[in-house]
Amino acid sequence: MPTAGLLPLPLGIALLLISAACPCTGLKCVCLLCEHTNYTCQTEGACWTSVFLTNGREEVSKSCISLHELKAQVYCHSSNNITRTECCQSDFCNNVTLRLPPVSPSTSHMGNVELTVIVTVPICLLSIAIMLMVYTCQGRRCSYKKSRRQCIEEPLAECAIDTDGKSLKDLIYDMTTSGSGSGLPLLVQRTIARTVVIQDIVGKGRFGEVWRGKWCGEDVAVKIFSSRDERSWFREAEIYQTVMLRHENILGFIAADNKDNGTWTQLWLVSEFHEQGSLYDYLNRNVVTISGMLKLVLSIASGLAHLHMEIVGTQGKPAIAHRDLKSKNILVKRNETCAIADLGLAVKHDSITNTIDIPQNPRVGTKRYMAPELLDDSINVHHFESFKCTDIYSLGLVYWEIARRCSVGGVVDEYQLPFYDMVPPDPSLEDMRKVVCEQKFRPSIPNQWQSFEVLRVMGRIMRECWYANGKARLTSLRIKKTISQLCVEEDFKV
Repeated sequence: MPTAGLLPLPLGIALLLISAACPCTGLKCVCLLCEHTNYTCQTEGACWTSVFLTNGREEVSKSCISLHELKAQVYCHSSNNITRTECCQSDFCNNVTLRLPPVSPSTSHMGNVELTVIVTVPICLLSIAIMLMVYTCQGRRCSYKKSRRQCIEEPLAECAIDTDGKSLKDLIYDMTTSGSGSGLPLLVQRTIARTVVIQDIVGKGRFGEVWRGKWCGEDVAVKIFSSRDERSWFREAEIYQTVMLRHENILGFIAADNKDNGTWTQLWLVSEFHEQGSLYDYLNRNVVTISGMLKLVLSIASGLAHLHMEIVGTQGKPAIAHRDLKSKNILVKRNETCAIADLGLAVKHDSITNTIDIPQNPRVGTKRYMAPELLDDSINVHHFESFKCTDIYSLGLVYWEIARRCSVGGVVDEYQLPFYDMVPPDPSLEDMRKVVCEQKFRPSIPNQWQSFEVLRVMGRIMRECWYANGKARLTSLRIKKTISQLCVEEDFKV
């Protein structure tokens, strides 16, 4: 049985050869989620059908997968008796019904000798592996601790790979500077994920839960998706592993893995852990100074500028738009700077073919932070700059949240979400469209900000982020340069 999440070599090579020989442009497939297109989708990759076990019940998915997803060797692989997946490349070839194989009754009538062999051999092999690991880790920071491992899906030990005494930060830096700069090899990622020990839950998001875990004695964050959100997990892992994406103001990705325990499948994303939590939580708890505000806003602008920027070259990076920028998707690091997280809805731009890698529905994100062109459905989805402009609108709202918590002259406002005084706590698209597009309201800029240079400039930046016409808004690079100059002037005053 191949390891879950890795395609057997012959099948993987076959899929890649098929992909190379047949571009499959216009391949038509059954799509159970595509009500608006008569349950049909088109792709250049393959048709996909899958059946997986959720809480003891079989659930079926049918859809298209892109050529990139096909080459990633994730969707076309079955794992144990929990999922069965098939990919094919002729019109509507996924219009079939898969069934999970029944549990073989032969195992329940196994003789004592066979049972002894099956139990004893893995235990002996595991003992040898543990002895080798203890020998390897002696004298290093990566120390062995006894494991109570009972099945292959549980952690092997506290640290199962040789880290040469490096910290997690050093290891992530090595991922950036070695090879393609897009992360560790998949097999190493799986090894890391299997050795993470879950500690406690720290939050819940759109597609799953976030837990604090321990790996080699250091804290990591583990985002756990359910099997029904497999596409969201795959998408976020794919974006995080984009070549040259790593940046100090973008959440550091460590590993991705899928794990099952015989009843359900969990999909894991392992990343850096930031104990201060999200910017939303941080602003609710803390008041910031002028210098503290500048550190926060500059780091966010730096991360977004790197995300938006295309790096040309053999090891280049495509331009990426976030599409769900908000204070809850930005984390505050120990040094009081920020890291942009939650890239599951991001889109990439291929400048060579001038194509945009985007899901079928472009109207996604958090309603409160949606730009006017998203709310009234006037966005040009064929022009990548349009998506970057929606990020800038959202950035202006995040800056407003931060600036309200800045204490100047002993005056500070309580924390509030944007439009808190104009829409309900959980606004609908229609609520936001009426306020933002019809009435053209924006969050109010307090008059006292005009008395302080830094807040006056911040207010001007916010207004220039909120223009109804996306093309008139500032770019992330222009915002970064303006705030950098503010920081220099403040340092000079001190």
